[in-house]
Amino acid sequence: MIALIQIVSLLTQIVVMLVIVQFVIGLLFSFNVVSPHHPFLAQVYRSINTLLEPVLGPIRRLMPDTGAIDFSPLVLVVLLQILMIVLSNLAS
Repeated sequence: MIALIQIVSLLTQIVVMLVIVQFVIGLLFSFNVVSPHHPFLAQVYRSINTLLEPVLGPIRRLMPDTGAIDFSPLVLVVLLQILMIVLSNLAS
């Protein structure tokens, strides 16, 4: 059981890091610090979006429209942290 929780914890940390990288690159693009046409960053951003969209898409559909601000990554991170708390309490 502990090994399973450790694997889920590692996967959770990876997803959280991907969300953070996606957020930072999105900010760099939004504020024109880096051109959205930069080949490497554009490819990294598209790849991360492709990985996260199956998880973020349903969250976006459930949330009310907030205009230009997308809170679905924040909701995902909070849900993952809640999952880790529940799993660690079950293992104790």
